[in-house]
Amino acid sequence: MSESASPHGVGMTVASAFAGMRGVAPVVFRAGCPDCRSRFELAASALRLAIGASSRTTFYSFTCPECGAAVRKPAGERIVELLTGGGVRTLRLHSTV
Repeated sequence: MSESASPHGVGMTVASAFAGMRGVAPVVFRAGCPDCRSRFELAASALRLAIGASSRTTFYSFTCPECGAAVRKPAGERIVELLTGGGVRTLRLHSTV
C-alpha cells in the first residue's frame, strides 16, 4: 500500500493524514452486581473474559467496585465480540479430552 492517499497523486504521509486526530476515549462497559444490585461502568482492564469449548464454559468476570463481590456472568457470542473488541483481556480454555 502506498503512502499517497490522494486521488490526484499528491503524496501524503501517514503523519499528515493523522495530524488532526485526537486521542480515543477509553472503552467502558456497563455492568451490574447481582449481590448488591449496584450498576456501574468498568474499564476494559477491570474485566476478564474466559472462552471455553461451550457456552457453559464461556464467561466474563469482574469484582464489584461497590461490595467487592466476585461476579461471573455467561458470555454469548455478541458479548464475546464486544469485550474482545473493547480490549478486555481474554483467556482461552482448552479441553482436556
